[in-house]
Amino acid sequence: MHTPADVLAQLLADDASRPALTFYDDSPGPTQGERIELSRKVFATWVAKAANALQEDYDVAPGSVVRLELPAPHWRSLYWAFAVWSVGATVTVDPHEGADVLVTTDPAGRAAEDADEVVAVALPALARSFGAELRSGVMDEARDLASHGDDFTPWDEPDAEDPALVADGVRTAYRALMPRAVTPGTRVLVTTDRTDTLLHQALAVWAGHGSLVIVRGGSPQAEDQRMRSEAVQRVAGPGADLGTAD
Repeated sequence: MHTPADVLAQLLADDASRPALTFYDDSPGPTQGERIELSRKVFATWVAKAANALQEDYDVAPGSVVRLELPAPHWRSLYWAFAVWSVGATVTVDPHEGADVLVTTDPAGRAAEDADEVVAVALPALARSFGAELRSGVMDEARDLASHGDDFTPWDEPDAEDPALVADGVRTAYRALMPRAVTPGTRVLVTTDRTDTLLHQALAVWAGHGSLVIVRGGSPQAEDQRMRSEAVQRVAGPGADLGTAD
């Protein structure tokens, strides 16, 4: 069974220094104008730290469910999703799905009130704390994640039929998670406003050893400029499956 962890391992073996993703935030708010680029190695380090936090701090394992309540599209959703898959657990973006851990930018919101374990995420790339008082037991990702290891070894592996992703009531098993890869090495622009679509598209691009340019809240004119400046070769459509490039 081919898993997201395998995809990440292949990217690192191919060339760890190449970009995994470039993220632009054009949405109104404190992070507007932010640009961040993560190499494959740096992205893998974020994944490992988040996976270690889930496994060591919250005992997340196959059978556990982690809900992502983060803006879309956003680079932070990607490393958290890959962290969940690294421990063999289930990612949900369905607000009606119960979860063992909530990863959110709103740790005082309604979803957090019903969650036993909460990770508070600050969106700015250089944040060193969440920037607001957190209730007891809530992890401040910006402050605490750095203390976890840069390498990760899972305690258990998921079964092929275990759910990997839940969205809109649809449960995708690990055996069915991996999409067809895009043409090898393709640089793809992603602007979807759905986290589940972002995850599917990232898997397709990275399975083809390509890279992502993610734009949040951009205009068509800004997207055209990014395509030129970032040497984008393909634009991801609204569907989850990029398929195979023509």
